Amino acid sequence: VQLQASGGGMVQAGGSLRLSCAASGATFSNYGMGWFRQAPGKEREFVATISWSGGRQYYADSVKGRFTIARDNAKNSVYLQMNNLKPEDTAVYFCAVSQTTGIVLSIKDAGSWGQGTQVTVSS
Repeated sequence: VQLQASGGGMVQAGGSLRLSCAASGATFSNYGMGWFRQAPGKEREFVATISWSGGRQYYADSVKGRFTIARDNAKNSVYLQMNNLKPEDTAVYFCAVSQTTGIVLSIKDAGSWGQGTQVTVSS
């Protein structure tokens, strides 16, 4: 599966961004999807994941209540709506597809990665 992430940018604290990830090369609806992020000097960390049907979503505690993951299987796309952004959300955001039909809770669960999109939140 090939993934293309987009939608990053620069916003002030309290602002919103919507990230998109378009998939190609496989039956998208068979796989769980996830978002991860990596800040400078830090390891890549889990942000959110969604099951193949969209019926289950899980979030990192740091983004719970502010971020929403969704998918549109007809468009082979997964989204991350980010509201009330904070400076500590600044990172490169990556989408990932599960190696199986399950969700993507950790790096080891990911089969493929997108190229990343930069999100910068100023205070």
